[in-house]
Amino acid sequence: MPQRRSFLLAALAAACLLNGGAATAADANDASDGAAHRFAVVGHGFTDGGDKRLRTALADNDDRDVAFLVVTGIKGANEPCTDKLYQKRRDVIDDARRPVVVLPAGSDWAECRNSAGRTIAIERLNRIRELFYGEPSTLGAHKLTVTRQSMSPRFRAYAENAHWSVGKVLYATVNMPANNNHYLNEAGRNSEYEDRLVANRFWLNRLFAIARRDKLEALVLFSEGDVKALSQPTGLRALLRSAVPENDGFAEPRRLILSLAQKFRGRVLLVDGTRVRAKPAIEWRGNVGHLAAGADALEVVVDPDTKSLFRVDPRKVDVAKAGKKD
Repeated sequence: MPQRRSFLLAALAAACLLNGGAATAADANDASDGAAHRFAVVGHGFTDGGDKRLRTALADNDDRDVAFLVVTGIKGANEPCTDKLYQKRRDVIDDARRPVVVLPAGSDWAECRNSAGRTIAIERLNRIRELFYGEPSTLGAHKLTVTRQSMSPRFRAYAENAHWSVGKVLYATVNMPANNNHYLNEAGRNSEYEDRLVANRFWLNRLFAIARRDKLEALVLFSEGDVKALSQPTGLRALLRSAVPENDGFAEPRRLILSLAQKFRGRVLLVDGTRVRAKPAIEWRGNVGHLAAGADALEVVVDPDTKSLFRVDPRKVDVAKAGKKD
């Protein structure tokens, strides 16, 4: 009987993805269609500081009007890629009072090596998927239903890619790590990158299709890596530009996002883990915006009554500083 129930739930979830349904966050923050809300981003610098600083960052951004938090990465580059640490961070994040979406960072899996110095990236990524993305919901004390790409049989492995909605805004995560999207220069070593490229292409097309169909006001994409969409030349500059380097791991998703954004009437906000020295701010070019959240923790206000729709709350920016790990 339990097996039959699990099968029916999985079938229902898969049908939801194929039909393009996006779960709402009304149960998490009582937001109705068109209502103002906010979301928080906890940058990678807080995982570098250990469990205590991560726990503090989560607690500092759990206001009632925060619909959800996005945590960029679960461990620092100098921390071990062990199941013990993964589970420990999972427990810390799951204690948060608001819904938490975990965005995988390159240091969580792509940069992991065994004692012999050989890469264990794929094995570690699969383990993270098991620990953090096994359910059709967020972590945290208050759950938020999400639709995972893994609900599609063709892309069953890509559970870290998820989408959800609050009001008239569709939010989604895309696994594109900051280390050049895990593109490897060595010949014959890019199978993981190439397979994920196909999955992300399908995912991005699906997200924009949902946003257009439902006439949403905006689509927000979270990734660790910066696809550099605003640096892409247009018009005559694009014609005069030399060919894109073959080793640019973000070239294809950048072109695809910009192409799809042109066909979408709403705004497209790209939020990534780029580290910047200046205070975080949203930069726009046309309907495409970019926010480098970096290592800090910050909150973004989403207000349909304003022209820009999104703005960073300057009172809710916590700068991550180097500290001792717990």
